[in-house]
Amino acid sequence: MTTPAHLQYEKRLAAGKARRESCSRTLQAQCLLSPQRDVVDMLRQTSAGRVPSLIPLRYSRMQASPFAFFRGMAMIQAADLAATPNSGITLQTCGDAHLMNYGFFASPERQLMFDINDFDETHQAPWEWDIKRLAVSVVLAARNRGFSNGAARQAVCQLVGTYRKRMQEYAQMSQLELWYCKVGFEQLLQRANSDSIRQQLLKLADKARGQTQEKLLPKMTVLEDGSLRLRDNPPVIFHMQQQDQVWGNDEHWLGDGSSHDLLQPMLAEYSATLKEDRRTLLSRFRLVDAAFKVVGVGSVGTRCLVMLLQDEYDQPLFLQLKEARNSVLEPYTQQCVHGHQGKRVVFGQRLMQAASDLFLGWTTGPGDRHFYVRQLRDMKAAPALESFDSAESLAAFGQACAWALARAHAKSGGRAAEMAGYIGQSDKFDQAIASYAMSYADQVELDFAVFTAALAEHKL
Repeated sequence: MTTPAHLQYEKRLAAGKARRESCSRTLQAQCLLSPQRDVVDMLRQTSAGRVPSLIPLRYSRMQASPFAFFRGMAMIQAADLAATPNSGITLQTCGDAHLMNYGFFASPERQLMFDINDFDETHQAPWEWDIKRLAVSVVLAARNRGFSNGAARQAVCQLVGTYRKRMQEYAQMSQLELWYCKVGFEQLLQRANSDSIRQQLLKLADKARGQTQEKLLPKMTVLEDGSLRLRDNPPVIFHMQQQDQVWGNDEHWLGDGSSHDLLQPMLAEYSATLKEDRRTLLSRFRLVDAAFKVVGVGSVGTRCLVMLLQDEYDQPLFLQLKEARNSVLEPYTQQCVHGHQGKRVVFGQRLMQAASDLFLGWTTGPGDRHFYVRQLRDMKAAPALESFDSAESLAAFGQACAWALARAHAKSGGRAAEMAGYIGQSDKFDQAIASYAMSYADQVELDFAVFTAALAEHKL
């Protein structure tokens, strides 16, 4: 018997399939570039507004490899993606869905989950942009590890195939089923197709379970004059007054003697963005210390603070306040509708993740700088690029990322059936994305050469 729900499902599938008329799946292979692209100028644009003395460190980290450069310059691919064909289906995207922005973390119920873990660039955009960024990152990672182009292409085909099959499953779920759906550690372990991949998963899980607030305490703090203080570990974490040469005249709020007084209003604004029960929990902690943290590759030079709070029993809570800038997707899509870049990040994260950090919120700092707030390293773990010792292990991780991305897109857009209809059941879409990824990875290597030459010629 045909039910109304089944009829609606078929209608959505047909609508998605009809979108191939304006953008065929094979058209997704096109690797088009922005007509306004200027790599050196874009690098300068992304450095604007950062702490000036940390920009060389950012460039140094990006100089490590084409893969590192790709991680640090989401803006370039965003501009290029805007020139490529797409299906016309838009939804809340990650905006920077490369391979190293996935990992394990704990849900509020302390279950170990696998999901996207970075939403700095989240924005409404064509869903293909996320899968293409992930696919290119896999090719670059494969080349970085010395794997063949054939292995790289196969890994991309496998990850897109996983995305396609998962989207077909999600297309048949109700909205509530999608909302409750997650990718758990045990699910990944059951699907591991070799002992080495199982061992890698178990090792990552052990690492994640060791990243609790209590276990971080001796690693992150020292006792000075009877009080706990964040441990300086420059250039990663340091107290700003010890690094005065780093800051401009408008940055001393980060490290002068009145920093606690200036941070308290930020904490108060942040608290108001939490759910009432979590606000009550936060009120049981007091601010003890704060220090500057240098994070990632693309984020180096943006303002990021680590805050140590303690409850009445001196048990710790480590919070990270990270500056939120405009998404690199915004110039090519639509203006941010949230009125606050930190709120944009939090909205995207809450919408796309299966479960989000208990303390995820946002606030505003001096100079009207926008921040989002989350716990620091709370049962978080992700593989290092160097840990992929075979093309098979890289491909397996890529498939896990694709699974998480498909779930996130199905939840955030509510259009899984339409997307499944567009993608279809053959590997035509898989092959198109693989062709795009191989071509664009070549372009990234050319851009990397332009970048390194500009550094050598002191143009940056």
